[in-house]
Amino acid sequence: MAFTKLPFLPPLLLYSLLASHAHTNVTLGSSLTTAGPNSSWRSPSGDFAFGFYPLAASGLFLVGIWSDKIAEKTLVWSANRDAPAPAGSIVSLTEARRLVLIHPNGTVCPIYNGGAANSASIQDDGNFVVRNSASQVLWQSSDHPAGNIFPDEILIPICTFSPKTIFIMGGGEGSTARELLRHKTVDKVVMCDIDEEVVDFCKSYLVVNREAFCDPRLELIINDARAELEIRKECFDVIIGDLADPIEGGPCYQLYTKSFYEFTVKPRLNQGGVFVTQAGPAGVFSHTEVFSCIYNTLRQVFKYVVPYSAHIPSFADTWGWVMASDSPFVLNAEEFDLRMKQRIKGENRYLDGKTFSSASTLSKAVRKS
Repeated sequence: MAFTKLPFLPPLLLYSLLASHAHTNVTLGSSLTTAGPNSSWRSPSGDFAFGFYPLAASGLFLVGIWSDKIAEKTLVWSANRDAPAPAGSIVSLTEARRLVLIHPNGTVCPIYNGGAANSASIQDDGNFVVRNSASQVLWQSSDHPAGNIFPDEILIPICTFSPKTIFIMGGGEGSTARELLRHKTVDKVVMCDIDEEVVDFCKSYLVVNREAFCDPRLELIINDARAELEIRKECFDVIIGDLADPIEGGPCYQLYTKSFYEFTVKPRLNQGGVFVTQAGPAGVFSHTEVFSCIYNTLRQVFKYVVPYSAHIPSFADTWGWVMASDSPFVLNAEEFDLRMKQRIKGENRYLDGKTFSSASTLSKAVRKS
């Protein structure tokens, strides 16, 4: 079973189904179900919950951990990213001293399979821990990060050249900044988010991003991203739009307009600089919502515009991004892998040269839009 961290998931999911019980200690024989009031266990403070996280209208669920006190219910970890569970599934700390996910057809998917488990708990730092009878830790979710998808995809442009200065619009939970700061070429990252409450919460409780917030290369600004770009004098090698979708009347729709790209973003890019933005659903049936519009808008401003996409299980759809520049993107799979090896510590679980090469291969229906 795959394990992953999944930061920055927007409110497209059925959060109303996330019923939680305030368990501080999960005993042998305890279980959760996908429906009803017993679908999750909460940390003592109620900040985090562990349990079944519904995936939009798909009827499927991730077994995961999410921040339970903020409206977005941000998912921070999942045990079954690659194989969401159907309705009717159960999570159980069994009498056989294992933590397992059981599908309705009887298929058993181990989460912790080492035996000797006596209890479990979801802690106030968002870590789910399995302990033995002596209260020693046998297994914990924080030991199974297994990389993440969303930041990998949005950061493809950083691998196309050697940027030193980067501006992030949004990204308040810190995941994009964390991935950027893995690159040795980066000297400065400015992250500008308007929601101080979310930023403070994530700084305090999202352990996986805590190091990024402490990195001296990160400059954190609480402000409207457009206003911040307009008052700044310096230019950047990369500008990233890690924002909510451009829903009319929403907080971000003005950050997706032709005038914003042309008169605010482009003047703040260094020569050869790259702009990239998340661009909403990009599936066969969903790409016309905002993805095609964002792509066609950027084509009116930049000489080179590349749309790309990846399936995001926790979004229950294919998701899109668009990168744009006045300089061509020239990088093959082998060069991509070499640059990643030279620049970062460790290895990505998802993004490599072949993935990079295939990401911009869109379906015919999407391309024609």
